[in-house]
Amino acid sequence: MPRAPLPEDYRRHVTAALAALNVRNLVLSIHDPSFPSTPGEDIGRGSPYAEGGLRFLEFARELGFNGIQLGPQGQTSEDNASPYDGTLFSRNELNVALAALTNEDTWGGLLRPERVQALVAARPGGSEPRTKHRYAFRAQGEALAEAWSTFQHKRAQVAPGSAVAWLAEHFDAFRRQHREWLERDALYDALCLEHGRPYWKEWPSEWDRRLWWPRAGEEATFANRRQVLLAKYAGQVEAHAFRQFLVHSQHAALRERTVAWGLKLYGDLQIGFSPRDAWAYQGLFLGSYLMGAPPSRTNPEGQPWNYPVLDPARYHAAPGADAGPYAPAPVPGPVLWFMGARVDKMLAEYDGLRIDHPHGLVCPWVYRAGELDALRAVQRGARLFSSPDLPDHPELARFALVSPEQLDRTVPRHADGWVRELRPEQVRGYSALFDAVIAAAQAHGRKVSDLLCEVLSTMPYPLQRVMEQYGLGRFRVTQKADLTNPRDVYRSENAVPADWSMLGNHDTKPIWALADQWRQAGGARAQAEYLAWRLHPEEEGREDFARRLLEEPGLLVQAKFADLFVSRAENVMVFFADLLGMKETYNAPGTVSEENWSLRVPQDYRGDYAEKLGRSAALNLPKALALALRAGGEGARTRHRELLAALERLAGELQGR
Repeated sequence: MPRAPLPEDYRRHVTAALAALNVRNLVLSIHDPSFPSTPGEDIGRGSPYAEGGLRFLEFARELGFNGIQLGPQGQTSEDNASPYDGTLFSRNELNVALAALTNEDTWGGLLRPERVQALVAARPGGSEPRTKHRYAFRAQGEALAEAWSTFQHKRAQVAPGSAVAWLAEHFDAFRRQHREWLERDALYDALCLEHGRPYWKEWPSEWDRRLWWPRAGEEATFANRRQVLLAKYAGQVEAHAFRQFLVHSQHAALRERTVAWGLKLYGDLQIGFSPRDAWAYQGLFLGSYLMGAPPSRTNPEGQPWNYPVLDPARYHAAPGADAGPYAPAPVPGPVLWFMGARVDKMLAEYDGLRIDHPHGLVCPWVYRAGELDALRAVQRGARLFSSPDLPDHPELARFALVSPEQLDRTVPRHADGWVRELRPEQVRGYSALFDAVIAAAQAHGRKVSDLLCEVLSTMPYPLQRVMEQYGLGRFRVTQKADLTNPRDVYRSENAVPADWSMLGNHDTKPIWALADQWRQAGGARAQAEYLAWRLHPEEEGREDFARRLLEEPGLLVQAKFADLFVSRAENVMVFFADLLGMKETYNAPGTVSEENWSLRVPQDYRGDYAEKLGRSAALNLPKALALALRAGGEGARTRHRELLAALERLAGELQGR
């Protein structure tokens, strides 16, 4: 982004072009740690609530984005930065903007400015825009402990009408509203310290391992044990609640800003569970199976995620003994109540949700727990509800929603067509968890189109039927398109209006690195010919256009962006690395590395973006939109003559700065 302000008419013309192309949502995807920080607040990790994060969101709005897709915002651990292993209810305390806590008027001066400055000064160096997760985790913990201590001291001598009085009042209300999950999450931390083990399955006390899962007849004993622990660790529980109050309050303040800016904020409904949640809600899970990803085009070997699986037997309450042959509709059981509570909290905090791996809600791929070779186990797994008679998984027969006659045995059991047909009542069975998400969305006044389904290379037939009943689309990751297969799911011409098109996501290579790879490996010509066919409707001049795509620096990638806008999909998502011309990978799926989840927007992103625009090495949105409008043919070019001229002028100005 040029350091100088954008032309005054920039946003108006970009908005008009999106409308002309029938694109309703243009969403920027970025996870919390990747946000830039201002120099005076950077302890090695970004936050959307800090000053640097807020400025970056303003930058996104200036460029023409009308939505922001965040990653999961749950609490992560020092040893695992993956947001998809974070907590479901507690927010990540690493997101608390420390510099803001030094303000006396709004936060009662909970931190001393010199304390924040010291933590910034001690941050490990390095020229690459990467997070320093371990340092940030420890530094943030120290700072929040000091903020809690300061709050306790000031609360004891609070003056009516002061900032601390306001904080104390709202903190008490927050604790009352969220008591149940606050206590569970806080006790997990306390028991990890008490037992000297960071993982609950390694605790020596069976009572504490099963603290929230008593067997029949043990309820009173376990309830008493919980009360003893809550009394013993009352200080730690209250401190945890205060940290959560801080991060929830800053998130609420962000929502106020994004609403005023006209930016929709999307949360991420992750499919996995953190160890803390697996402990706190273990009574809801199948003990003998885990969830993973089967072999697929994206992951040919499959992935053993080690995530627990919600127990179908607990979806609904057991009918009474006198229900008779005309039993009423099923009553929600503990699993559906849990799902409803989780989604209800998220929809109170976001404008929409990305549903991570919706297969896990509809037709999860499961494998046996406790196997020594987890990869081999996941490769030999099965679909939870689609395995009526598998000899190697006889335990799954009781959960089957289909009969053996409805299966196609000529394809692998993980294939999209393993289930051949479904009756409406069977679709309703597969849809039980998904329905809970829809019901919560409707209760919060959200549209079904505010839900994004992360369906990538595979869509099993049961998932297809569940999504069809709500008119939901899939993701089209066009960098993965098979240009030799006209029916490939990733090709933009196969998109429908409800779909979301994107060049890549947090699990793919940035498009700029991939373009280098195409040029080196000889794939650029096929891309150019395909894009010329998509963007140059007339045969005359198409070959010359393809040649330009190969010869002009960066034009091939700008055309890949344009390809998103010419599809029928009404929703386009751009990952931050693709926007900014970055070539480093954010996450390499299936690997464990300090590099994963660590890529950040550089502090001088405006200057860096401006420099890259000058050599067409970052997304030039007016240029991509102009290419997309021209792809509509002579009629579109005539109809949008003035808009095209304005976009091309803007594109030239951006590239010339």
